[in-house]
Parts: sequence; C-alpha cells; structure tokens
Amino acid sequence: MSTETLTENLDAHAKHGHHHHDAGSNKIFGFWIYLMSDCIIFATLFATYGVMVNNIAGGPAGKDIFELPFVLVETALLLLSSITYGMAVINMNKGSKSAVNSWLALTFLFGLGFIAMEIYEFHHLIAEGFGPQRSGFLSAFFTLVGTHGLHVTSGLIWMLILMYQISKRGLTATNRTRILCLSLFWHFLDVVWICVFTIVYLMGAM
Repeated sequence: MSTETLTENLDAHAKHGHHHHDAGSNKIFGFWIYLMSDCIIFATLFATYGVMVNNIAGGPAGKDIFELPFVLVETALLLLSSITYGMAVINMNKGSKSAVNSWLALTFLFGLGFIAMEIYEFHHLIAEGFGPQRSGFLSAFFTLVGTHGLHVTSGLIWMLILMYQISKRGLTATNRTRILCLSLFWHFLDVVWICVFTIVYLMGAM
C-alpha cells in the first residue's frame, strides 16, 4: 500500500469518525430541546395543580388520602434507578456491553416497581371513590402524577428496545448516543418526581 493511499484511508476514517461525533452531538442537543418543551408541559401541570389544590368540593384533601411511607418507597425506587442508570453509563465508557445491559435491566426493574406502586395507588383511590372526577384537586393530582407515570412507562419501553439493540449490535456510536439521550430523559423524570413528591405529597400531607 502506498503512502498516499494510507494517508487517504486515515483521512477518510477520521472524517467518518468526526461525522459520527457531530451527528451524535446534534442528536443530544436536539434531545435537550425536547426536554425543554417537556419542562413547559410539567410547569403548566404544576401551575394547574397549584390553582386547583384547594378545590376539594367537599371531598378529601391531600392529607386525607396520601400515605407518605408508601410514597417514600416509590421515591426510593426511582432514585435508585437513576443510580443504576449512571452505572450503565460508566460501563458504557468502559466498553462493557454485558455490564451495560445488566445495569439497564436493574434500572428497568426499579422503574417497573415504581410504576406498579403508582398503578396500585391510583386503583386504591378510585376504588375508595376518590377518582379524578371527584374534585378539581383530584383531577389535577391524577393528571400531574399520571403524566409523569406515562413518561416513566415510555422510558421503560425505550429501555427494553435499547437493551435489545445493544445485545444485537453492541455499543455502536448510535447506541451510545441513544444511551446518553435516555440517560438525560431518565434523570429528568427523577428531578420532576422530586418536585412532585415535595409539592404534591409532602406539602399536601401537612
């Protein structure tokens, strides 16, 4: 192989790698923009809840229906899932495909436990006659918490697909970008839940 050919191949490889880097950076930047739009949605829901929280229409208030120990367990599951996802990202940087999928699987189980507890809470409230149609407060509560739950469910579905893609194709540049985007999404949901726990449950239980 001539020196000129070798140089051309190296240049082509460098340009190809640079193109993948730029594409990945653009996707992550675009995902940040999506998260900003999601912030607006949740800000609107929090504002609506703030307006409706005292409109109980003769029904129960937050302190009558919220069980803080139950919600604390729920919160712990989601916080733990953020830690395990962080471990997945660390192992991605080490190039360990099996470790990444193992940590993602553990993250999935924590997230699934969170959703199961949320469904149980909603079912229990509706069975007691405290459904979203009971009052403005309950409508706002179910909408805010339910929207967060739908986001977590979407993240879990995304996680399953990502684990399949990693097992089939490995830690490709595309899969690394997907892992980082899902990381942003998952940690964002964690931050939103901390706000929900503080504003809805803690303040509501007072």
